[in-house]
Amino acid sequence: MLLKEDKSFIYGDESLVDIWKQNPNDSLWIDFDSHDQEKERLFMKQLGCHSLAIKDVQRDRHPPKIELFDNYIFMLYRGIFHPGDDLVFEHLQIGMFVGTNIVITSHAKKSISIDKLFSIEGEKYLSKSPITLALRIFHYSCGIYLQKLFEFEEKLESLEDKFQMGGDDKMMQEITLYRSRLTKLKRTFNYHSNIGSELKILVTDETPIINQAELHTVTDVHERIERLLSLSQMHYDICSDLINGYLSVTSHQLNATMRVLTVITAIFIPLGFLAGLYGMNFDYIPELKITHGYYYLLGFMSFISLSLVILFKKKRWL
Repeated sequence: MLLKEDKSFIYGDESLVDIWKQNPNDSLWIDFDSHDQEKERLFMKQLGCHSLAIKDVQRDRHPPKIELFDNYIFMLYRGIFHPGDDLVFEHLQIGMFVGTNIVITSHAKKSISIDKLFSIEGEKYLSKSPITLALRIFHYSCGIYLQKLFEFEEKLESLEDKFQMGGDDKMMQEITLYRSRLTKLKRTFNYHSNIGSELKILVTDETPIINQAELHTVTDVHERIERLLSLSQMHYDICSDLINGYLSVTSHQLNATMRVLTVITAIFIPLGFLAGLYGMNFDYIPELKITHGYYYLLGFMSFISLSLVILFKKKRWL
């Protein structure tokens, strides 16, 4: 996408680079999508991109970051190839080289944010400045994350209500899965938050590429990232509370069951002792000759059982 000095736009291939070079007042957006990495590397090298930054862009996975070079700002962030339900995202690494009159974007697969802005909507941002366009691409990606977090919030509230009515192991497994996904999102948003903070510093430094005129856009992007971070942390905390609550209730139920079993065992231990004592196969056991010895023993065992039950009730073990 080439923005001419007369505010007209031209869409085309790499031939637009030659037109752009002839007029320093033109602005150019080059997007590499599903590209040949060697061809891309050579092309970026010709445009003055640093070889290490190019290498970072072409890696399959690299932590998001921002760097300031002499003639451009290099941003690497985690965009979205396909947003699924229940916090499942197919992430896409997007690299951006932003100069005073050029934006270069690079990504291995289709990007929702770039496809959205590589149109009339993106023209108005490129008309303002290349950094405005880059920030809006970043802002749009964050918006997709935000929308999915809002959708998940409704589901989490419903799940929380069901869980309080009576949770089970299946619900526990589902919440644990969500917490794991939120942990990964928090890690991504932490990286993005660092990019937002660095952008605010660059605005204050008044570089040729980004200055105070972009303060509102940078602040908007930074606030959206911080909101993503706070929302993901809040949802993570809710999931953790539900898990801890379920474990506490389960543990309490288990303790109650074990207490009852322990009381039953404690009652039957003396009864078992007496039954074992008089069940031994000796030829002479004096009590066996008592006329009503059997009934005396039953009465004594009943007395012991009743006494233990009363004792346990007084101690509130039953």
